[in-house]
Amino acid sequence: MRITSGKVIVCSPGRNFVTLKLETEDGLYGLGDATLNGRELAVASYLGEHVLPLVEGRDARRIEDIWQFLYKGAYWRRGPVTMTAIAAVDMALWDIKGKSLGVPVYQLLGGASRDAVLVYGHASGATIAETTAAVARYAHRGYKAVRAQCSVPGVTHAYGIGSGDHYEPAKTGLAPEERWSSERYLAFVPAVFEALRRELGPDLHLLHDVHHRLTPIEAARLGRSLEPHHLFWMEDPTPAEDQDRFRLIRQHTTTPIAVGEVFNSVFDCHRLIEGHLIDYIRATVTHAGGISHLRKIAALAEVHQVRTGCHGATDLSPVSLAAALHVDVSVHNFGIQEYMPHAPETERVFSHAYSFEEGTMHPGEAPGLGVDIDDVAAAACPYRRAYLPTARLEDGTVHDW
Repeated sequence: MRITSGKVIVCSPGRNFVTLKLETEDGLYGLGDATLNGRELAVASYLGEHVLPLVEGRDARRIEDIWQFLYKGAYWRRGPVTMTAIAAVDMALWDIKGKSLGVPVYQLLGGASRDAVLVYGHASGATIAETTAAVARYAHRGYKAVRAQCSVPGVTHAYGIGSGDHYEPAKTGLAPEERWSSERYLAFVPAVFEALRRELGPDLHLLHDVHHRLTPIEAARLGRSLEPHHLFWMEDPTPAEDQDRFRLIRQHTTTPIAVGEVFNSVFDCHRLIEGHLIDYIRATVTHAGGISHLRKIAALAEVHQVRTGCHGATDLSPVSLAAALHVDVSVHNFGIQEYMPHAPETERVFSHAYSFEEGTMHPGEAPGLGVDIDDVAAAACPYRRAYLPTARLEDGTVHDW
């Protein structure tokens, strides 16, 4: 089952996506998501110029061998561009293998460990009252877990505040620069969750994303102040380059910690996992080397009682969401899956077999990943340059966004 050709499809149905399509001599093809938000063309070029010439002619069934060849054979290892490109190939190969055997990918990963996977939605508002109403709407739709964000008084632009049910941080044109105040944020956030618990009760799982914006001691303070409200997790409390600093956060709070959406490999998180410094690993199938490598991260996490909570925002395509769901339903230490419904324009380009019902999702029973792309529809949605914002403190200092 030789790979005969590959095509990189860059399109923008509502937002930019990069999709790899690998074809075999048997007439089968597989899809992989290669989207790297704000750096899409870097991955597209890496795939087209460097990876596709290496995989054409290889046996598509040798998934692990091809993964190792692309990782170790390049000499320049890891990094978001390289690992996203490898992930796209890996997803496409699993898709082909599932199609060739007539089974969904999760059956190739050991079968189902659960009937469906718990997902969480995104709710936000300009005020506490708006955020409370948004969370309540999600609960009314059957969600059992909701991430809650709220605008901070005095901070014009705050992370995670969308319009309606959709949040798309990437903006066309050059990167917007936003102002941030950790002091104002720390003083305000506990009141948000106090109101949510008062209005919505104790049973709904509540999550919150700090988005790397605090120092470790600030994160420890936030975690402790949120303890009375029993969060499902506090996400990305501080930048993770210095992994040992998570020990300080852990020493001061019992609020569960989730981290990892920007991680690219097991080497970005093994100390956090082995040191019992986090509770959920959020590495995503697209940016952490595909299904093959994400399973290895999950296996290490399982040994140390860390659960998965894969990133699944709409900065990744339905191909990525499907791949994540196949992993989610199969690994024993699954925790939760982020789920943001894609825009209608995206749904017209990418058809899919996965489904949502009463706060849970399932990848479906279609062979392979269960996602297809309409090449004609994709071609009608050309790429548009877009960047994620940059954050600055009130005095103008560049800060973590």
